[in-house]
Amino acid sequence: MGCFPCFDSREEETLNPRERRDDHKEVYPSIPSNISKLSSGADRLKTRSNVGLRKEPSVLKDLPNEQIAAQIFTFRELAAATNNFRPECFLGEGGFGRVYKGRLPNGQVVAVKQLDRNGLQGNREFLVEVLMLSLLHHSNLVNLIGYCAEGEQRLLVYEFMPLGSLEDHLHDLPPGKDPLDWNTRMKIAAGAAKGLEHLHDKANPPVIYRDFKSSNILLGEGYFPKLSDFGLAKLGPTGDKSHVSTRVMGTYGYCAPEYAMTGQLTVKSDVYSFGVVFLELITGRKAIDSSLPQGEQNLVAWARPLFNDRRKFAKLADPRLQGKFPIRGLYQALAVASMCTQEQAAGRPLIGDVVTALSYLANQTYDPSIAVGSGNRIALEKDDSRSNGRVLGTEEGGGSGRKWNLDGFDRDDSPRENTRNLNRDLDRERAVAEAKMWGENLRKNNAQKF
Repeated sequence: MGCFPCFDSREEETLNPRERRDDHKEVYPSIPSNISKLSSGADRLKTRSNVGLRKEPSVLKDLPNEQIAAQIFTFRELAAATNNFRPECFLGEGGFGRVYKGRLPNGQVVAVKQLDRNGLQGNREFLVEVLMLSLLHHSNLVNLIGYCAEGEQRLLVYEFMPLGSLEDHLHDLPPGKDPLDWNTRMKIAAGAAKGLEHLHDKANPPVIYRDFKSSNILLGEGYFPKLSDFGLAKLGPTGDKSHVSTRVMGTYGYCAPEYAMTGQLTVKSDVYSFGVVFLELITGRKAIDSSLPQGEQNLVAWARPLFNDRRKFAKLADPRLQGKFPIRGLYQALAVASMCTQEQAAGRPLIGDVVTALSYLANQTYDPSIAVGSGNRIALEKDDSRSNGRVLGTEEGGGSGRKWNLDGFDRDDSPRENTRNLNRDLDRERAVAEAKMWGENLRKNNAQKF
């Protein structure tokens, strides 16, 4: 049983055709190392030989040897696809460089990312991204179509994600643009968690993403989320190693505290970053917002004191939702976010347990026409009178970190508080039974399908 005992069934994922349908990890086969070099498009046109970039041992020494299946483009081909990188094709800009919308000769619409040679990332990150996305395939990971490594030019070609990034739909919305509703936010969180789960649990060795943030979650039709930008990805610890030591990289506000302080990287570092993004989804706030008062600029630091009192939960919900969210769903979502952003890595759940919980939340479709505004306020007051404003439900557990009930949680990790949290009220018991019943039904349905 995972660290969410009341969510002990896992939703069957719909994987790409090229993904395996079983529970085995994605193991990288070993083949000659020379094919891990990246061929330039110019070399392909001139000689059809596999002459590539100079291998960088510091980047590739730990990467498994694998055929680069991505298509090779010339710079001329990508310039033609983007109308010579004209401003009207410009989509955005990040640490790697500028991104343009393009159309290939076969009519496929793509996103072309051009490396800024004076930017924050360079050839190292380019190599890592090509290799990682050539090795890893999942419906919640962006699909790399090809690359260009001609002369000094470094470009990546991805599938085009028409709705942009999650950041575009959460922060600094233009006038007249509707905010994401509660159901969409939960589905985006569940899908992004599944992508991270594939990196941590299915890849062998595991992959630590290291740059999980709202701007790196791209959205397709129906707000289907996919993780992008794998330039900072790192292979996780293997054997008896508990962590990987590396220089601190990532984005301020999303980095786990132990990684930022020591450079020791684990899969739990990604779980912390996921918790920050999930808090962004719940609150509508940025991870770091210097425009806010001093005590509210850091999202996690602002939210932590509020986690401990149900009477303050309403302050954590995005005001743009206008009360259109299920109060039980808000409690449970905050429980997930709270545990993922625990200060100590050992207290955080594994991402597989997070997927189980969020799959449940994403499947509890909320109908705003049934309960809005005052209904949520009544529910808050009712729950407060039952628990005297305190949140019950956390208990110590083993395995992935903590066992806890998504109907409640507590910020204090002391033994006294954990003993007190063993007392369960009727409302919480009902939530457990409800979740278990859902899990059993899902398992039966999955068994019938397969």
